[in-house]
Amino acid sequence: MRIRTRFAPSPTGYLHVGGARTALFSWLYARRHGGEFILRVEDTDRERSTAESVDAILEGMSWLGLDYDQGPFFQSERFPRYREVVQRLLDSGHAYHCYCSKERLETLRAGQMANKQKPRYDGHCRPSCSRAVHALRDIRPSMAKSAVPAGATDAPVVRFRNPADGEVVMEDAIRGRIAFQNAELDDLIIARGDGTPTYNLTVVVDDSDMEISHVIRGDDHINNTPRQINIIRALGLEPPIYAHVPMILGDDGQRLSKRHGAVSVVEYRKQGYLPEALLNYLVRLGWSHGDQEIFSLDEMVALFDLEDVNRAASAFNTEKLVWLNQHYLKTADPAHVARYFGMHLGEMGIDPDAGPELTEVVMAQRERAKTLIEMAENSVFFYQDFEAFDAKAAQKHLRPVIGAALAMLKERLQALDSWTAPAIHQEVVDLAEEMDLKLGKLAQPLRVAVSGRGFSPPIDITLELVGKRRSLERLDKALKFIEDRASSA
Repeated sequence: MRIRTRFAPSPTGYLHVGGARTALFSWLYARRHGGEFILRVEDTDRERSTAESVDAILEGMSWLGLDYDQGPFFQSERFPRYREVVQRLLDSGHAYHCYCSKERLETLRAGQMANKQKPRYDGHCRPSCSRAVHALRDIRPSMAKSAVPAGATDAPVVRFRNPADGEVVMEDAIRGRIAFQNAELDDLIIARGDGTPTYNLTVVVDDSDMEISHVIRGDDHINNTPRQINIIRALGLEPPIYAHVPMILGDDGQRLSKRHGAVSVVEYRKQGYLPEALLNYLVRLGWSHGDQEIFSLDEMVALFDLEDVNRAASAFNTEKLVWLNQHYLKTADPAHVARYFGMHLGEMGIDPDAGPELTEVVMAQRERAKTLIEMAENSVFFYQDFEAFDAKAAQKHLRPVIGAALAMLKERLQALDSWTAPAIHQEVVDLAEEMDLKLGKLAQPLRVAVSGRGFSPPIDITLELVGKRRSLERLDKALKFIEDRASSA
């Protein structure tokens, strides 16, 4: 079988992590089996679809590295094709016009709910045979009102004539055999009054035209599947293989939503996560390979299979995502991390060219950061001078008792010809020994003096990255702070 999967988001908002996981599973399955992955934008909802949402979806896919072999295709560009299929279903007697007004349908629904019945269309406009379908189709608003069914509206919709008996059996690649009784399915609308097609019609036409072999999607679509299979069969086509992925829950057991924090892929990027970390986390939400937790993209492709996807819903755990992100910050190629790190510095108004090489800072900071945001915030002092020392750190370490030692260290550092971490380290160690000081008693005041805070990478690396001129200037600033503190005591 030629494997072709698709991701078909609706551009009515951002790319949700649930959608991103569906895209990932579809992408992995296609890549694993040497198939093709198609991106299709389902933008037939003209009122809610926006260009901004399309851009957000494409941006999220690009950031995650989920490249597509074909697309993006836009359903809004395929309306003539959908009209052709609707007409085909009308002509074959598998669809009919429905003239029921909105008021009638609302009254019908209210009555059914009051009687504790499942809300569904009652077949008021449903003809009893294909000949009646053609007769009903020929009715026009311009005709006499007596010729129009009771409760009619001037803009009829088109409904699919669902089989009244029998069942639809689906062999879901994740959930196994699922059977639906046709008697439980009503005649759904496949074209609105203005002629625009609805989801259940367009998805069938697109999946068929694009020769999709496997439809991998969220389990919120399970109830749509039997309806779509009936439309497929009415068109004389074979349905694809369906695989319905369980939903993602928040840590409170409810469906993941905005109240659980960032759920947009782009928002996770803004919060300082690496794409590898989010991909690794998403693939483990419902899929596993033994006890393995860390997967490279190549390993995901080699190991992923739908048979290993769990049927139960998965809970989103932000702490686990943070742990994975920290792992990738530590182990990924520093040059790769630096590309994203530089973006976060830029968003903070910092010019990455105004300080040390990004890769050098990444190597110095990656053991101490959980996100790129944290790494960037902790690295500002490499690129910009600070106005004041951290009050708590200065109070503890920039004391008059250390003033003479810092002044002497400044002179020795100023005399260095080679501004490298080993040379700096040796000067600090030698002076501490000469003055009978524990290394930390000298190194920590030096750290506060140069970084403005009580923590930084190893002090020798910190000074090398800050640079000689800036380090000496900041030592002067610290000595002035100590002098002023002594005079005011």
